[in-house]
Amino acid sequence: MLNISPNKLNEKVDLLRFKAAQKVFHKRHYKQFNRFLLAFSLLGIIVLFLPWTQNITGKGYLTTLTPDQRPQTIQSPIPGRIEKWYVREGDFVQKGDTILFFSEIKNEYFDPNLVERTGQQIKAKEMSVTSYQGKVKALNNQIGALANERSLKLQQAKNKLLQSKYKVQSDSIDLEAAKTNIAIAERQYDRTVQLQSEGLKAVTDVEEKRLKLQETQAKLISQQNKLLASKNEVINAEVEINRVQASYTDKISKAQSDMYTAQSNQFDSEAQVTKLENEFTNYSMRNDMYYIKAPQTGYINRAIQGGLGETFKEGDKLVGIMPANYDMAVETYVEPIDLPLVHLGEKVRIQFDGWPAIVFSGWPNASYGTYGGTVIAIETFISDNGRYRILLAPDKEDHPWPKDLRVGSGANTIALLEDVPIWFELWRQLNGFPPNYYQPENDMAKAAKK
Repeated sequence: MLNISPNKLNEKVDLLRFKAAQKVFHKRHYKQFNRFLLAFSLLGIIVLFLPWTQNITGKGYLTTLTPDQRPQTIQSPIPGRIEKWYVREGDFVQKGDTILFFSEIKNEYFDPNLVERTGQQIKAKEMSVTSYQGKVKALNNQIGALANERSLKLQQAKNKLLQSKYKVQSDSIDLEAAKTNIAIAERQYDRTVQLQSEGLKAVTDVEEKRLKLQETQAKLISQQNKLLASKNEVINAEVEINRVQASYTDKISKAQSDMYTAQSNQFDSEAQVTKLENEFTNYSMRNDMYYIKAPQTGYINRAIQGGLGETFKEGDKLVGIMPANYDMAVETYVEPIDLPLVHLGEKVRIQFDGWPAIVFSGWPNASYGTYGGTVIAIETFISDNGRYRILLAPDKEDHPWPKDLRVGSGANTIALLEDVPIWFELWRQLNGFPPNYYQPENDMAKAAKK
């Protein structure tokens, strides 16, 4: 009590009159109490120098070691309407077992013979492709025949041109001969006329030479006409060559145009065949999708879509399944400030919910009910909760984890760090300092560091 009153009761009242005061304020009591305080102080000082293992605590939950062993939901890639269930919640299913059957809700797939009709369309288009291939082959043969015929016609026209040229040369020679003959006939006629004027030749001789001269002139004119006719034949032969070339070029071009059109139709039909085959495969696979099958062996957890006649969209969750065989792991989280202290292969103590444990976080050897774990993965990007995710696997050197653990249950983790005195740990905790930075001596951490 505060001594604020001028009336002091301890001076006016004698407490030793009471038995309780006589027992409490006895000198022997002070002596024993002082011994107790001294022993407690010595014990406290000794405890301050005991070793304490620094640690990082975290809270997580049980998961599986690999992603394919974790609980999953089964979705349908196409929309539909539930028609029949083949399982109940909690049933054990093997991989490939049928879970449910649903029917189609899109009108373009209502036809029950859609696959067969698509197959018939494919056969019809394939026959069309075969027909176009035959037409292309026939047009190729026609083009080859026209090319051969054009070659023969051109050769024939060239031969005729050559003959015409030779005839022009022959007529030119004959014309020169006719010119020579007329020159001779003119000289003979002039000589005969001169001799007749001198009285050496008769008039009949002059008339005979005049007649011969006229015949020679007629032959010269005739030969000139023949030469011109031969030259016209040369021109006609050249024109014929051009005509044959143009005519067969037009025929071959038309045949090639028909061939290219047939090839275009052929390629278009082949593209349609490919498209129909794609649709045929899609329809066949779509028919198989009407039966939802188990992707792996496990247990049916929950039917998300229930009842009969209920419709769903593509990608909607239909049923949840838990794999039967899985390897347990713990997913826990650490603060960003503690992340550099966690290394791959590091030992961690784990306390599972539902398994009572006496835990001394700094004295792992004195903790009971905890199980060993090993760090196998450290997330490199912060999670939504502001912490970094750590994945722990069972420690093979420690006793095995309980068999009755279930995925999703909680777990408390203790990552063991450096050994320090208790007084140092108290000082660190009071000042809010992080644990000591260190490097583990195990081989896995060294390999990860490299």
